[in-house]
Amino acid sequence: MDFEFEKRWNTLVEYLATKFGEEIDIEAMLFLIGIQELGMGGRRFRKDEKLDLIHIGICTVLTPYGYYNFSHSDEEGWPHFECLKKLPHLKDAEQKMLMRKAVIEYFENEGLIQ
Repeated sequence: MDFEFEKRWNTLVEYLATKFGEEIDIEAMLFLIGIQELGMGGRRFRKDEKLDLIHIGICTVLTPYGYYNFSHSDEEGWPHFECLKKLPHLKDAEQKMLMRKAVIEYFENEGLIQ
């Protein structure tokens, strides 16, 4: 077990729990990242838009790993990404670890946690 990684993860979880009044899961974190990247917070999103926001979150956090690249924003301001390389086939635990690491790095790079 990587103690430093777990410490960083717990810091993020605690930070977000403080902000939202409850602990949120990684899917909700990706949704929040999607909203941040879209820049249209403060409005209600349809179910399909919520899925798109999670996708934006995934693409955003995996961009530094070379899997995606921002392509453009459409006429409504929604970001689009191009897939640069396919994600490797990972076991569930490996996939979870990759996403957690990417989410932590996103929040650290945004200066929200240290």
